[in-house]
Amino acid sequence: MGTIFNFFSSLKLTVWLLAFSMALIFFGTLDQVHYGIWHTQKLYFESFLVVWQYPVQAPAYDVLGWIRIPMPGGYLLGGLLLVNLLAAHITRFKFSWKKSGIFLVHFGLILLLISELLTDIVARESQMAVDEGGRNNYSQTLREYELVLIDRTNPDYDQVHSIPAELLKSGKVIDVPETDLKVRVVRYHPNADITRDEERARQSPADSGASQRMGIAVVPKAVTYDEKTVVTPAGFFEVISAESSLGTWLTSTIIDDRFPPQMVTAGEQEYEIALRDKRFYHPFEVELIDFKHDKYPGTEIPFNYSSEVMVHHNDSTKNQKALIYMNHPLRYEGLTFYQASFANDDKTSIFQVVRNPGWLLPYISVLLMGLGMCVQFGMHFFKFLGKRSH
Repeated sequence: MGTIFNFFSSLKLTVWLLAFSMALIFFGTLDQVHYGIWHTQKLYFESFLVVWQYPVQAPAYDVLGWIRIPMPGGYLLGGLLLVNLLAAHITRFKFSWKKSGIFLVHFGLILLLISELLTDIVARESQMAVDEGGRNNYSQTLREYELVLIDRTNPDYDQVHSIPAELLKSGKVIDVPETDLKVRVVRYHPNADITRDEERARQSPADSGASQRMGIAVVPKAVTYDEKTVVTPAGFFEVISAESSLGTWLTSTIIDDRFPPQMVTAGEQEYEIALRDKRFYHPFEVELIDFKHDKYPGTEIPFNYSSEVMVHHNDSTKNQKALIYMNHPLRYEGLTFYQASFANDDKTSIFQVVRNPGWLLPYISVLLMGLGMCVQFGMHFFKFLGKRSH
């Protein structure tokens, strides 16, 4: 046991972990050019192990394309750094007032590591678009998708049965949550276009819905990580009841509200089937009263974006009016609404919606580390002044 504690508390381990962290940041920065920030973060910093490959776009790829460099990911390095710091305190440090500043610095660092892990696990970002004079009660992601069956029989609300896109593997049979139905993934494309081609549509697996009614076919595309390029997954899905197959539908994120809904009939029950950006529904509606897009006089340079909103909660005592503009978000029900963008000739405001229960922890950790440094350096400073006075 003593040997294990000595290993995890050693300064050599600290140095190696910091060196690997620098390497991870370096190679992650190189790949950010090709994968974008979102995918690079998932690949390098929200993983336990990553393998860097010599980029196809780099010079001399024909000669150096064989290079593969495995390295620990962000979760592994962050976890080991946390264990290393805790083990060092247990084995070597004894609390005293002379070392109180060091303890505050270390405690702040521990809190910072924990807050980063908490953010990765529970934080959620999405966007909400609201038309001027309209309302919206959901936000949606830009890089996560879901297959949904929607029961619209209730006049007051829709019952949404969702399957995350991560489960959509060709050939897999998936239970539809809270129903007796199953979905068989006939074919799934992470990125694809749709086109009008009646001949190809007749040869496709789909025997129901838009594909057969409108002659729509799928054209698979390579997956792209360019953040300026819209990814549009598509797939063929067979819906199965306890008795038999109900049909196979082509769905795509391109087949949206502009198309007639694709309906699945299961006995006396009807569901709309769709593939779309993942949505998060909220117990309130955001009404956009007025959106302003101010510019510097005589130029097209933006001076200010602002949205006057009214939040209508299911509990009317929680209704709130607010003005959202740059660097002045609305914090409501554990969510933070930032003014992100606009569309539709300044008639639609787009909010970045962030849910991060641990948003205060980084501020507290930085405050503790700053206080610890002030205490530690202050002790040495006053000790130095005391020696000079003698």
